[in-house]
Amino acid sequence: MFEKILIANRGEIACRVIKTARRMGIKTVAVYSEADANARHVRLADEAVLIGPAAVKESYLVIDRIIAAAKQTGAQAIHPGYGFLSENEDFCDACEREGLVFIGPPVSAIRAMGSKSEAKKLMELARVPLTPGYHGDNQEPAYLHEQADKIGYPVLIKAAAGGGGKGMRLVEKSDDFIAALASCKREAASSFGDEHVLVEKYITRPRHIEIQVFGDTHGNCVYLFERDCSVQRRHQKVLEEAPAPGMTPERRAAMGTAAVEAAKAVGYVGAGTVEFIANQDGSFYFMEMNTRLQVEHPVTEMITGLDLVEWQLRVASGEPLPLAQEQLAIRGHALEARIYAEDPAKGFLPSTGKLVHLAPPAEGLHVRVDTGVEEGDEISPFYDPMIAKLIVWDENRDQALARMLQALADYRVVGVANNIEFLSRLTNCPAFAGADLDTGLIEREKVYLFPEGEQPPAEVYLVAALGELLREAARAEDEAERGTDPGSPWHARDGWRLNATAKRELLFRFGETQKSVQVAYRGDRYTLGVDGRSTEARGQLDERGGMRVEFDGMRMDATVIVAGEKRHVFLHGRTWQLANVDPLHHAGEGGGAEGGLLAPMPGKVIALLAEAGTKVEKGAPLLILEAMKMEHTITAPAAGTLKAFRFAVGDQVGDGAELVEFEPVKK
Repeated sequence: MFEKILIANRGEIACRVIKTARRMGIKTVAVYSEADANARHVRLADEAVLIGPAAVKESYLVIDRIIAAAKQTGAQAIHPGYGFLSENEDFCDACEREGLVFIGPPVSAIRAMGSKSEAKKLMELARVPLTPGYHGDNQEPAYLHEQADKIGYPVLIKAAAGGGGKGMRLVEKSDDFIAALASCKREAASSFGDEHVLVEKYITRPRHIEIQVFGDTHGNCVYLFERDCSVQRRHQKVLEEAPAPGMTPERRAAMGTAAVEAAKAVGYVGAGTVEFIANQDGSFYFMEMNTRLQVEHPVTEMITGLDLVEWQLRVASGEPLPLAQEQLAIRGHALEARIYAEDPAKGFLPSTGKLVHLAPPAEGLHVRVDTGVEEGDEISPFYDPMIAKLIVWDENRDQALARMLQALADYRVVGVANNIEFLSRLTNCPAFAGADLDTGLIEREKVYLFPEGEQPPAEVYLVAALGELLREAARAEDEAERGTDPGSPWHARDGWRLNATAKRELLFRFGETQKSVQVAYRGDRYTLGVDGRSTEARGQLDERGGMRVEFDGMRMDATVIVAGEKRHVFLHGRTWQLANVDPLHHAGEGGGAEGGLLAPMPGKVIALLAEAGTKVEKGAPLLILEAMKMEHTITAPAAGTLKAFRFAVGDQVGDGAELVEFEPVKK
């Protein structure tokens, strides 16, 4: 077994590998960019080596620097994690040349499966079922358009070297093909350095089911059952589970056998995933093989009781697979939710900033949290905005769903927008709960998943007000203890008045709605009034914002986190963001640059789609901004005139920068 390994990755996967290596007594070396100097994976590793600036092309993708770091620290092997260089045949070759073990498949397998189009040809020879499509080398736009027309719409354009939903476009009709192809090729070139694409028939209501396979250098290969990854947005997985709902033993065996045959066809070694598109009728087609560990591997670990990273390390060191196929079994049900710094209400735009408050649910037999960040860390614009993977397990699917809902309700994130509430709605959605699954679930259930115009219930304002009062009392008590006269009545915050009851007003704003909470002091409690309702209230506050609240004799738990003027109220599994309004402050509201369109996040302008001085309709595409490895199209908010662009192609822009000078049509 290895004594020391280098992890050529970052974030939660690097932390995940370090955890297993430490349990096995293996020392670890982290690599990091300048932006990751204080990252959690750097803090956890035994050693860490700086490999370049923040940009991945100047750090995490520079093969020579990673190889040099391994040799400098005496690492015997390199674990590539997933993403970055994990499926890069040049990196695998470089490791071999330098006498370093690549903890993954041989370069021949990466090469064979690295191109989706070549992999399809290989699978056809191995008689693995394939989706109808064009997987050839002719990349002329007109020819690809012709092939798409022959296949029949809708079609899916996919980067041949792609993954993770990047470099992928769904085209509904022929007129949209060329524009979608250009966008797909740009994103593929940016993400993978290869703009080669393939075109496939888009299966209506498909399920995305993948099989975990494992091979060793002794000729053994097994499948560790399936994962259902159907719940996606923009072709990126959101919720994953294992085993797949409704999977029969016969279908599982058929898909597992096909996956093993696919792996054997390329002489596969190590952990890999064979992905299938499955019809509702049970038929399935090979989609691609990921020659690495997957983001969602924890659900497989939870239902099998195995550590797949340990298996990787053992196989890479020359050991045979620990178990044979007949020794593998499924127990219970597991789900994984990806906690992201993104705003579902704004099209899932990534969010950046400091994690002011981060409190994950308690881990144990039923709950696991894989994360690369801690409270106080930054979500930067340079990398994937994942906060954590939340994994739950229980004896059956219904119980696992209940576990997930409770774990999401217990998750507290302040400082960046996040998708926790969206994930709660998704988990609770009747279609998902009833296992009515396909890759279009989020889109067809958007009315349920994206409720409009929701207002906080009165309890939220009461909790926020009580939180203010309890914090004031705590501060007064602290000041009294630190003062020269702790018994002075001037430290009291009990509202005492001679021959009168002290009253005051607290103001809070949610969106455009502002509400007043009337406060009357009653000794060790308060009378709070909102929306014409009067409530007797008292409570206790801890140093992390947790509150034990009592309203009219009814007790409940809540949390209020203060971040500037914002009050993040966590109550009954929901989060509400209120603003504490200073009644003495009368400054006007900021509304951004008048007549301009602002950048929703930091990024780079990669295309201008209209001419300055021309009239455009509402929704017309104006420019494309690339941020966090994804393209975002900025569109006209109304009919009007595009007067000028503020930036040129290639320019970097900051969050909130004015991109376009725009004049709407006057009504």
